[in-house]
Amino acid sequence: MKTALQVSTILGSAGAYAALAYATPRTSFGLLLGLFGLAFGLYVVLLKTGLSLRLGLGVALLLRLLWLPALPAFSDDYHRFRWDGLLLTHGINPYQYRPAELLTPDSAAATPPSGAGRKLSAATRAQLRAEYPALNSPHYYSVYPPVCQLVFGAAAGLFPDSARGFVVGLRLAILLAEAATAGLLVLLLRRFGQPAHRALWYLLNPLVVLELTGNLHFEALVVSFLLLMLWLLTRGRTLAAGGALALAVATKLLPLLVLPLLLRRLQLWPLGPLVRFGLGLAGVLLLLFGPFLSLELLRNIGRSLDLYFRTFEFNASFYYLLRAAGQWYTGYNQIARLGPALALTVALGASILALTERRPTWATLPHALLLLLTLYFLLATTVHPWYLTPLVALSVFSQARYALVWSGMAVLSYAAYQTSAYTENLMLVALEYGVVLVVLALDARQGRLSAPLQSQA
Repeated sequence: MKTALQVSTILGSAGAYAALAYATPRTSFGLLLGLFGLAFGLYVVLLKTGLSLRLGLGVALLLRLLWLPALPAFSDDYHRFRWDGLLLTHGINPYQYRPAELLTPDSAAATPPSGAGRKLSAATRAQLRAEYPALNSPHYYSVYPPVCQLVFGAAAGLFPDSARGFVVGLRLAILLAEAATAGLLVLLLRRFGQPAHRALWYLLNPLVVLELTGNLHFEALVVSFLLLMLWLLTRGRTLAAGGALALAVATKLLPLLVLPLLLRRLQLWPLGPLVRFGLGLAGVLLLLFGPFLSLELLRNIGRSLDLYFRTFEFNASFYYLLRAAGQWYTGYNQIARLGPALALTVALGASILALTERRPTWATLPHALLLLLTLYFLLATTVHPWYLTPLVALSVFSQARYALVWSGMAVLSYAAYQTSAYTENLMLVALEYGVVLVVLALDARQGRLSAPLQSQA
């Protein structure tokens, strides 16, 4: 009976993912919601059947391989990934120019002041012309750090003439990262005396499969590098651990938030571990960012970060409440002030959490980082669903359940893509965060936020 239920659940999950990958456009929100809801329900059932770790790992791989040749259906970011990759293969710094400066829809070729356009062959210009109309940010500088750029460049170099080949190249890189994550989760759970099968909570999670493997978001690499850092720290290899964090930061800047939580664990005295960690972090960051470094790079990244905190808004929670209050009081959107103020609040929260942690250890670090990232996302002006995947990974080490619930509710934000105007349904946003905050409050009331998962040792 148990085996039959597991087989039927696995087949049902595979069918739901296949339909999502090949037969569901982003604008069909009802179909997307139904299929994702089915996948999430089957995910819960599958975990409750007592799935063995070995079988679960095999199922996790199978469900990801289903997406291998599919073009991302729910994200158009891969067009910018390919644009940056093509520039990199031709020796052009992708941080130096906005796409609109190199090419416009009605321009067969472009020659910016530096002459970068002359480096582009006719074939590459044709490829860029084909990608340009699909770019969702042609007037913004690239925001993807060097590790992402290196993967973009490698995929574009291997498949210069095929958009689908480029996507397969990126997906293989993400699959490798997810395979490393699987191994690291199992190793860390066992090291901390926790059940190894909890790794399946992350590996089989529908949001993780959809957003990382399906939509090609590089949080997959961030999670893998953060877990590698933690594994190395548990082994006392602080220099290499600093390098692992540098890889995470050079993929997405968000992992910098872990630094306050590391200070007491690395000990301010003696300085040896802290210095070695800092040297590893700084050395690898310099190695990765070095080839791109210039005054223009720093200026353009600064502009992009400023735009992010002062302009972009999507699927936010407390920020939307503050925005409404600000508009009522002043008559206009206060994001230019609220965005930086909320970011400073997160920095203050990180400092308070780091100073008030009781008995900080490497085993408690994932739980502490889970709480800190939760504060960040609750106060953020922009929360795309894939941003939440690191929370799912960290929740594996915690008693708290809200991150898993949030991973199921975040799909409601896709209602905004039903029209080209990308208009959010604030009732659905309220439903998403209402459910999440209720579960968060229950976790707090039952003591799940005050301590990480207890060791079975």
